[in-house]
Amino acid sequence: MTYNFFATISRMKYIDRWALMRNSRNETLSEHSLEVAMLSHALCVIANIRYGRKLDANKAALIGLYHDASEIITGDMPTPVKYYNSELQEAYKDVEKIAEYKLLNELPQDIRTAYEEIFKPDDDEAEQYMRRLVKAADKISALIKCIEEEKSGNSEFQTASKTTRAAVETMMDEMPEVKDFVYEFLPPYGNTLDELL
Repeated sequence: MTYNFFATISRMKYIDRWALMRNSRNETLSEHSLEVAMLSHALCVIANIRYGRKLDANKAALIGLYHDASEIITGDMPTPVKYYNSELQEAYKDVEKIAEYKLLNELPQDIRTAYEEIFKPDDDEAEQYMRRLVKAADKISALIKCIEEEKSGNSEFQTASKTTRAAVETMMDEMPEVKDFVYEFLPPYGNTLDELL
């Protein structure tokens, strides 16, 4: 018997993000997921080393890799639509859960549990905090996209940049590791390679 999970996941490279906006460079779901994985890992490392947390940074990276996998089925719902009202937001969450269930059913039963642990949160306090950091990584990734678009002269992202920055600033107030990352690592984004090296 064959299973479609990984062949389906590989299609993340065909899903473009920011579909309603003019982009100077398209960003795929694959690119975004890799960035969120790296940022999630970094936030957990900062949390563990600087703030005495005991978070599984490797699991956070995996959650980041798969955090938007349902969009292979649903597509990338634009933020203004997704958050238009609470009813639409809840309906979209239900659709995402159905899509995740469909993906997980494309795995053989004996390894499915390992992937369910990535897709489905448990009630452990450390796990809940780790997943909040993954959400913060997702927002930081969106902010990085805004910074890069604005640096390339694309004014289309001005409003998105303001609202995303405000959301990240709220998270900075709640999670000190987010604040550390934003102050220490965000400023060089948008620099040229010569400026970085």
